[in-house]
Amino acid sequence: MGLTNIDDFKSIVLENRPLLDVRSPIEFVEGAFLGATNLPLLSDEERRLIGIRYKEAGNSKAVKLGEELVGPYKDERVSKWMAYIKENPDAYLYCFRGGQRSKISQEWILDAGVNIPRLKGGYKAFRTYLMQKAEEVSQQLDTFIIGGRTGSGKTLVLKEFENIIDLEGLANHRGSAFGKQLEEQPSQIDFENSLSYKLIQHDNKKPLILEHESKNVGRLYIPTKIYENLMHGKLIVLETPIQQRVDITYDEYVLKAISKYENLYKEEGMARWFEDANNALDKIQKRLGSKRYLYLKNIFKDAYQCDDIEANKVWIQYLLEDYYDKMYDYQIEKTSIPIVFRGNFDEVRAYLNSIEIIV
Repeated sequence: MGLTNIDDFKSIVLENRPLLDVRSPIEFVEGAFLGATNLPLLSDEERRLIGIRYKEAGNSKAVKLGEELVGPYKDERVSKWMAYIKENPDAYLYCFRGGQRSKISQEWILDAGVNIPRLKGGYKAFRTYLMQKAEEVSQQLDTFIIGGRTGSGKTLVLKEFENIIDLEGLANHRGSAFGKQLEEQPSQIDFENSLSYKLIQHDNKKPLILEHESKNVGRLYIPTKIYENLMHGKLIVLETPIQQRVDITYDEYVLKAISKYENLYKEEGMARWFEDANNALDKIQKRLGSKRYLYLKNIFKDAYQCDDIEANKVWIQYLLEDYYDKMYDYQIEKTSIPIVFRGNFDEVRAYLNSIEIIV
């Protein structure tokens, strides 16, 4: 039975195929693919030592050292791989370049009775495919971009449809200075890989709905060419009354946020939420100006110390009207994206349905 190499990368994406990543843990943390599980052939330290030996004495000596280091743990590692394959019988295998690590792993697994295919060219080849294909698809897609002032409910519109990409969801960030989530954002590479998967899966499913975003989402950024392609579409402006926007923002950034903090930090949750939200205000101090900044800090502190949690709506409304609205209105005035529709939530939803945007 011969070893099998696979280079049909598109099918991996379309099928959401599980992947067995045998790279070292540090490589996996730096960037991996959707559906990948890291069960390494080499630990980080073993890989480091082999790398040193390779530089000092060449490939054959490095391979020999690898056999010495990994040999005692062979049965243990094969056992983990076999357990994974039992749960994921359609999985593929990869290392960084599709070289010795994945070949050795594949041979050991074959000796145990399973012929698991490995990715030709490994992680590097698949990653190259994802980025190139994502750029190509993004250039071909027709996009409808949902814009609107902060708190208008743009994400709520997205949830009404299937043919969307939720950029903030992929980045695990809500897009503003207050948008940090308790869970860390993914690595830049993981974000790009996830975005590429979404784009490739939407190929030939035109058009695509997404939210009007800046290039940066938290500490992550959308690759320049892909961003330009996605924002080269038609803009739909969601117009929501201020009180409704205050309620949406209050629900997301106060009620739901505090609940998450309390689930994680228990009795310290409220204080930790206040500290992080306070720090978020500090981040926009220069843009607010000293007068607005000090006023906001005071009413935010008053709301925190008040028994009525809805007191937070005071600073939310001030921040929306006196900061975010002015910023967004300037951006929408300067945008080169053609505005094709304006309306409230129901009107925008009806408009999208009327042009048969769902495929």
